Amino acid sequence: MSKFSAELIGTMILIILGDGVVANVLLNRSKGQNSGWIVIAIGWGLAVTVGVYTVGTISGGHLNPAVTIALAAIGKFAWNDVPSYVTAQMIGAFLGAVIVWLAYLPHWKETADTGAKLGIFCTAPAIRHSPSNLLTEIIGTFILVLGALAIPSPNNLNVELGFSTGLGPLLIGLLVLSIGVSLGGPTGYAINPARDLGPRIAHFVLPIAGKGNSDWRYAGIPVVGPLAGGILGALFYRLLWMA
Repeated sequence: MSKFSAELIGTMILIILGDGVVANVLLNRSKGQNSGWIVIAIGWGLAVTVGVYTVGTISGGHLNPAVTIALAAIGKFAWNDVPSYVTAQMIGAFLGAVIVWLAYLPHWKETADTGAKLGIFCTAPAIRHSPSNLLTEIIGTFILVLGALAIPSPNNLNVELGFSTGLGPLLIGLLVLSIGVSLGGPTGYAINPARDLGPRIAHFVLPIAGKGNSDWRYAGIPVVGPLAGGILGALFYRLLWMA
């Protein structure tokens, strides 16, 4: 499998399981309806774990443009490969959202809440205040990238003993779970431009009954915030551990 295909498939799995848990909680007559934020946060953490385990040995399992660009910014990834990775991640995110739509196909018309339908595909702020929303996404992605770099660091565990293909994806999933339960309240913690923008495009084009608008005026925040936060997290990691 090529690295492009791996990133596409891994991101698709991430969105199938991540958007899927949100659909399970929010859509009417779903068996998981109203099971709450903790279920969503756990579902997203496990979605990251499964996605990275699936393709991590092939592409590194970035599954996130913010991670890819942050790694390139500190010399841990080739800039020449960034466009193909980001393209694969965007396609994978879009396809994953389409598959979630298909999996819950009878439930869309049973759900009148347009905000809930949009929330399955992408994030929205609890309180709409652009500077604060942007800052939240920067902080969340800062923690994500810093943790993702620090957890498998030789300073913590010996990667030559199989850490990166053993416990690594599980611990990254727990990191995402931690971000979700601690910092997810204000914006829904996109912390991944592809995770938000790809499914938002799917929401826009899919024939979802009574879906409402796709909130494009907010769409820039879960793209710019994670990119900025990822780069800052990577630079902070380099300052502390790579100096």
